[in-house]
Amino acid sequence: MAIDSELGSRRGHPKGDKRDRTRAKLLEAARSLIREKGHENATLEEIAIKAGMTTGAIYGNFRNRNELFIALGQTYWPPIKPQVKSGASFADIMRAMAEATIAAIPDRSAVAVGRLTGLAYTLTHEEMRAQVRDFTAQSYAFGEEWLRTMTKPEDLPMPVDQLVRVLHVLTEGLVFQKLLTPELMPDDVIRAAFGALAIKRDR
Repeated sequence: MAIDSELGSRRGHPKGDKRDRTRAKLLEAARSLIREKGHENATLEEIAIKAGMTTGAIYGNFRNRNELFIALGQTYWPPIKPQVKSGASFADIMRAMAEATIAAIPDRSAVAVGRLTGLAYTLTHEEMRAQVRDFTAQSYAFGEEWLRTMTKPEDLPMPVDQLVRVLHVLTEGLVFQKLLTPELMPDDVIRAAFGALAIKRDR
């Protein structure tokens, strides 16, 4: 095992690092080409040429163009992940969600136009919508499991499957509105939005 590791890590690069660098280069080339020509006109051949690679390199990392486009979203618009300590209350989790959302806004500002054009492309391509739906369903399932390990059902304002969806659209909506009209969306409003979910109510 040690020998295999050494053979796979010439010049100090760990095994698998070359694949990661290839993917990163392809994604950056795709991102650049999409900016120039749009999703509709960005072909795999042109992406490969821009990255200085062959289409074989693309198919070695992505099954098709749609999978590459989804990977772009995962890379440049990753899920917002709150930093939560074990034993945190639901109110603590909501405060962490608010702070993580606020912290993500500067990075998302640079890629928001690409995100919106990607969403527009997805809305008009049923196969892409199906793949995004499957990926989003997996993300929801992961979020549900995480919340179940962190909280008790009685502490939540709604069933956990509904809550993960509400949190998703809440973060997306707040981020885009903050980018569009920052003067009308101060950080305190973002904190209040998540805080409202943690207010105890009679059932």
